[in-house]
Amino acid sequence: MYSSRKFMYFVSLLHIGNLSKCNGYNFKKTTPRTMSDEVNKALAASPGGDTIFGKIIRKEIPCDFIYEDDRCIAFHDVKAQAPVHFLVVPKKPIKMLSTADSSDELLLGHLLLVASKVAKLQGLDKGFRTVINNGKDGAQSVYHLHIHVLGGRQLGWPPG
Repeated sequence: MYSSRKFMYFVSLLHIGNLSKCNGYNFKKTTPRTMSDEVNKALAASPGGDTIFGKIIRKEIPCDFIYEDDRCIAFHDVKAQAPVHFLVVPKKPIKMLSTADSSDELLLGHLLLVASKVAKLQGLDKGFRTVINNGKDGAQSVYHLHIHVLGGRQLGWPPG
């Protein structure tokens, strides 16, 4: 048990945010989070119109695909957040996961299977994370459904 004096000292350190003085505890000072560029882009983005992914699918913008079939494409993210970071994008323009309907069920399952298949091809044998951003609060900056696959290092939790 803590003596009341040690406990009060600990509480005072918590109060002033100086946790670096707490010997034997694995606390660290945190700084306020700032919004990432992607979050700022998501706040400015809105559904509708053509997207960069539509242009990539139509091959109007050059891209080195790491996978392609009749339903989707996969390519490395230009702003990688992990040693391996690629996107799986359906050729069908679904704006976001929340607007998908029952007719998209097979396609959505296919996208996840492709994510797993390409992750194996990319050497992510120890594991990987899949992320689907949905809407402004979900930091969706391109309104064409896509799955981020990240791996190649130990990923932190919680992600946001």
